[in-house]
Amino acid sequence: MRAADATLLFVPGLGDSGPDHWQTRWLERLSTGYRVEQADWDRPLLADWTAAIVRAVVASARPVVLIGHSLGVPAIAHAARRFESGKVRGAFLVAPPAEASLQTVEGVDPAFAPFPRGPLPFPALLVASRNDRFADFAASEDLSYDWGAQIIDAGEAGHINAESGHGPWPEGLMRFAAFMAKL
Repeated sequence: MRAADATLLFVPGLGDSGPDHWQTRWLERLSTGYRVEQADWDRPLLADWTAAIVRAVVASARPVVLIGHSLGVPAIAHAARRFESGKVRGAFLVAPPAEASLQTVEGVDPAFAPFPRGPLPFPALLVASRNDRFADFAASEDLSYDWGAQIIDAGEAGHINAESGHGPWPEGLMRFAAFMAKL
């Protein structure tokens, strides 16, 4: 599948993705990309976040590919069973937090954890770092197995955001393009 043939829905995490974040930079380059807007980026409620994702998927006239980062990843997993069958063709999931780490972040709705278990109803690629402060690699590996997602070891890449030096993140864009080609 080509990016031009799909709606690319970007699902940022807590606090949204700032101007230097790879999600924002990719969104500026990919003409079929749209950010899933949340009512409150700093005090996320699971019901509101999943409803916004579902609304964005329903509103798309084309097949959808989701691109999630951090807290956006479990939000996608929670929303996944609510999508019309076949509408979402895949998900590119980057740096999901560990369930335990959410308990230490002020303002995050405790309903985000536990994360859904069992295979996602669409192909998924999960990119994880070996030194992410919000999740150890083993927790990300467990999620990939539970969700039936292929895992990509990003090495020591921090939280894979602008703060960890992943502004444009060209390696990630190449991984995303390869993932799209298989859908």
